[in-house]
Amino acid sequence: MKPTRALTAVLLLAGCMAAQTVSGHAAPTNPATPSAQQALPAAAAQPSTPDANPADVKSIEAIIHAVYDVISGPPGERDWKRFRSLFIPEARLIFSGKNARGEYRRTVMTPEDYIQRSGPMFLKEGFFEKTIGNRVEQFGTVAHVFSAYETLHGDKKPMARGINSIQLVNDGKRWYVVTILWDQERPDNPIPEKYLQDGLKATK
Repeated sequence: MKPTRALTAVLLLAGCMAAQTVSGHAAPTNPATPSAQQALPAAAAQPSTPDANPADVKSIEAIIHAVYDVISGPPGERDWKRFRSLFIPEARLIFSGKNARGEYRRTVMTPEDYIQRSGPMFLKEGFFEKTIGNRVEQFGTVAHVFSAYETLHGDKKPMARGINSIQLVNDGKRWYVVTILWDQERPDNPIPEKYLQDGLKATK
């Protein structure tokens, strides 16, 4: 399910996400992240979540892969129906971090806010976000994945790294993303080595 650009994104997240889109992750370093603290106007609540591809939501591994995969690609339109299908209607994507002056900033978005913010950038620029480590915790219907990410521009040069904190819920039929909350790696905020070990099978 995410920065001074945009699954990133999260979501990007984050990675979105892109706002990193999310992930995470002109758009912020992760596409979902602005340069100043703000809360975007909430988009109208979705009446329901679109039907998902069962393969995207059948497991924690599958939905984490889908979060990164749906926002990644060369310049062009993303599959926003697929993106929406991963989230509960009340979901949020939140960037938390500091700017170059060390000032705290955060941005809170709905999935629709993320689409409106990142969509135009994705049409013009290639953006890729991938997971480089996952730590998974699960209890009953809820799960949490601390997912380290790396974002890349269309030229495939690394742009940013960080961690997507992804909350998930299972209704007995499938997994949903509830929240993607992320921060970006900085010289004073390196990713600890323990979060670069993958608790999921490697995602492509």
